[in-house]
Amino acid sequence: MILLQAEQITKSYGVETILQDISLQVQTGERIGLVGINGAGKSTLMKIIAGELSYDSGVIRKPKEVTLGYLAQNSGLESNRTIWEEMLTVFDHLQAEEKELRKMEAQMGDPSILQDEKRYQQIMETYSRRSDTFREKGGYSYEGSIRGVLHGLHFADMDYATPIHTLSGGQKTRLALAKLLLQAPDLLLLDEPTNYLDIETLSWLEVYLQNYKGAILVVSHDRYFLDKLVNLVYEIERNQIQRYVGNYSTYLDLKAQRMEQEMRRFEKQEDEVAKLEDFIQRNIARASTTKRAQSRRKTLEKMDRMDRPMGSNKSAHFSFDINKMSGTIVLKVNNVAIGYEDATLSSQLTFVLEREERVALVGPNGIGKSTLLKTIVGQLVAKRGHIEFGSNVTIGYYDQEQQHLHQNKTILAELWDDYPHMQEKDVRTVLGNFLFSGDDVLKRISDLSGGEKARVSLAKLMLLEANFLIFDEPTNHLDIISKEVLENALFDYPGTILFVSHDRYFLNKMATRVLELSLNGVTNYLGNYDYYVEKKQELIELEQEKQANATKAAQKKNESAAQEKSSYEMDKDAKRKERQRLRRIEEIENTIHSLEEKIATWEEELCLPEIYTDHVQAKVRNDSISEAKSEMDNLFTEWEALSNE
Repeated sequence: MILLQAEQITKSYGVETILQDISLQVQTGERIGLVGINGAGKSTLMKIIAGELSYDSGVIRKPKEVTLGYLAQNSGLESNRTIWEEMLTVFDHLQAEEKELRKMEAQMGDPSILQDEKRYQQIMETYSRRSDTFREKGGYSYEGSIRGVLHGLHFADMDYATPIHTLSGGQKTRLALAKLLLQAPDLLLLDEPTNYLDIETLSWLEVYLQNYKGAILVVSHDRYFLDKLVNLVYEIERNQIQRYVGNYSTYLDLKAQRMEQEMRRFEKQEDEVAKLEDFIQRNIARASTTKRAQSRRKTLEKMDRMDRPMGSNKSAHFSFDINKMSGTIVLKVNNVAIGYEDATLSSQLTFVLEREERVALVGPNGIGKSTLLKTIVGQLVAKRGHIEFGSNVTIGYYDQEQQHLHQNKTILAELWDDYPHMQEKDVRTVLGNFLFSGDDVLKRISDLSGGEKARVSLAKLMLLEANFLIFDEPTNHLDIISKEVLENALFDYPGTILFVSHDRYFLNKMATRVLELSLNGVTNYLGNYDYYVEKKQELIELEQEKQANATKAAQKKNESAAQEKSSYEMDKDAKRKERQRLRRIEEIENTIHSLEEKIATWEEELCLPEIYTDHVQAKVRNDSISEAKSEMDNLFTEWEALSNE
């Protein structure tokens, strides 16, 4: 089923065209990734589809019954309610229906309705139908759904009675995502949903969305996330849109193939045009060949000339080099504890880095990954242990918060002041490689975006030519193309790299070894991120297997103990059961005798005029007799079974 169609959408801001004749289609079950460089118009298109932004021309078609949910980029949930109260609002309709069902249950117990068999039956049928619908819509499980989503988005340790207005911006963003997931619209529009999520939460979200019943249209710079989730990619490039079937990696391959094919067709046509033009030029003036030349000219005029295929979007281009080679051992960390005066984040950290390794630090938020990097570069002091560098090691440190940049300086001064021996034209050339040209280099650092500051930091790091690079979240604020440029530059870097990153695609491509930090040590994994995840899963399964085996062993031991029960105890148990059987037979016989006496009394009363002329009194006696006889039948059945044992 087609959930949404956007046809020939055009959007401009003044004279600047953002989107031109954009068309896309979303069908049931599709997971679509919307990609493109920063400023390509992805968020603009999402807002248009969501109905939050007007457009100049085109049409959007959506069936009335199709529901749509939109999570804008960095949009936090604003509410005066508590976390739990706000999540419950998603299920207001179920709560209202639950109240109606309780009212119907009360009606069914009303004596006046019980006496009206027709009305009672009508209420019963309505209750049964509405109860089934209530169950199908999740009426008995919505609280469990709320807890599951809140747990997955890392609110499990938080008091659900916490007012939302007291939360941080990141927590509010995660709550907005939680509420949208619980609403479960037919089409989810997600603009950068992975912001503020750690790796564990990202993994949970991937699995949740993979099993989501509706369709998904997502904008994300997380290439690993896109690879795991989407089966269709739309790319917005130079105001146009192109469709690719497959995940993000497949899209890259298909795009490269398409560009290559288009270039071959263009070059083939250009060769053909050149030959035609040459023939015309040589033969148009000769009487014997002029007709053929005129024919070629008509062919050339009718030809549908191809435009030269668009090359890649403008992107930074740079490389990292080293001034001198380090020794084989680059870094030794021995029994180090890290943290601050009032808290130790992690301890017993011991590991060694060798030349040309690319080592990733991973671990849960708050374990001290960034703190360890700051301790290694000397910004913090180790609380215990020793950190030692090898021979000829020079360090280049990239801080995710860009605190080393001078906010009042211009971009040009930021580099030139650190490298005053360089000529201005050379500094400008370097900045040009990082997409700062002309008057851009005169912008103040304080006026730059996060992505621009990141490029300035990378430019300074490149000029340093250090043989040991330490990165703290280097891909933050970078668009996908810039991330790929950075990866390629680091891939060819001849030095050693130690880095922290939540970008799993970057982790997977760069890491040759993974170090997992915990409260009490470091675990070493020789391989990339996928290898680390695989080994972690194996360890979890091994631990589960050990626990299962331990449980089986305990059960077997208990069974053996039970089988070794002495004959004395078994005989004692049998005698106890026999005494119980005889006592029960005696109880049944006494109860039957009592019921027989009651029945006789009620039957005598039914013969009295004041009873049989009173329909209510007569009904009470008859009902009591019927109930007593039914109970006697059950007791006789039980008596026979016990007597035959």
